[in-house]
Amino acid sequence: MTDLPGFVPARLERLYHWLRRYYWLWPLISFGSGIFSFFLISRQQTLGAWLALALLLTWLLLSLESLWSWWHRHREHSSLPRLLATFCAQLTHQETLFFCLPFFLITTVWSSGQAIFTGLLVLCAVISIVDPLYFRIAEKRRWLYFSYHALCVFAVLLVVGPLLLRLSTGTSLLLAAIVFPLVALPSLISVLRPDRAWRWLALVMLAIGISGGAWAMRTFIPPATLWIDASALSPSFDTAARQPQGSMALTTDNLRARGLYAFTAVHAPLGLNEHIRHVWRHNGQVVDEIDLTIQGGRDQGYRAWSRKQHFGPNSEGAWQVDVVTDAGQRLGVIRFDVVDDANQARTADGRLERTPGIGWLRQDQKN
Repeated sequence: MTDLPGFVPARLERLYHWLRRYYWLWPLISFGSGIFSFFLISRQQTLGAWLALALLLTWLLLSLESLWSWWHRHREHSSLPRLLATFCAQLTHQETLFFCLPFFLITTVWSSGQAIFTGLLVLCAVISIVDPLYFRIAEKRRWLYFSYHALCVFAVLLVVGPLLLRLSTGTSLLLAAIVFPLVALPSLISVLRPDRAWRWLALVMLAIGISGGAWAMRTFIPPATLWIDASALSPSFDTAARQPQGSMALTTDNLRARGLYAFTAVHAPLGLNEHIRHVWRHNGQVVDEIDLTIQGGRDQGYRAWSRKQHFGPNSEGAWQVDVVTDAGQRLGVIRFDVVDDANQARTADGRLERTPGIGWLRQDQKN
């Protein structure tokens, strides 16, 4: 082990050795606290916001430590040894990833490209608890290590923005896209090694490209704090009770005569106003877009609905209603088929259907 510098108290050294002895407990603690934080935020979001703030303060302390080390790089014993700094960063990475993962696991539409982003976060979480792999990346692949760090910051901003700052998911994503290349600067510098004007220009252009790329790929990023609790299709709607009503076979004649309601109960953080859209598609083509505004804080999810009244004579085929944010991030989808034969048609009866997902992360809700 690298010798600790002389100014570090002996008690800190003993604490470090004690932490290493029981290090196998930390991944379990991080995972448990992440799950606990998710359920805590679902029920008491103010305290959950403070947990998110504590994570950001931890990131700030790590950044200040790195800046202090660089500023005093020519002085002897000017910074903590890399091993100790990496150990502290590893604990922070574990806590951050396991704090964020429940939100992404429950909001990911697994049949879409969002599965790629969430899968990447799962891979990062696995790396954070496998010491040989994590420390090899930290010591031998510094550019990859700083990219790893930047991805963790990107993920936590997606969660913290709506919870703590009451930013919309789109604004939080834009903020994360701007911060992402700034946090990744050490990685970019180690790759480009800017020692000439054109290399510095290339560094700036690459940072802008990364930020723009993160925004352009927003449809692959789940809206971390928004998800659909339940959805339903119905021929009529009780606007006072905000409940779907009635029953109807999904045939071309019935749709042309009565129209169709699409109902979604959307979970959103307390105090958040969010704009979403119901995008109606027929055989993959957009035929209608209806803007809706939801307000967060309801235990049963904010009840939003749209109605399509005009169905043409050629409405037979595959239909779906995409629920998307202003930024284009998909919350979920309602799929149904329309046929001519009533005996083969699905029934739209207003029955609430839970969105498929990871059930053990989803708290029980009343219909």
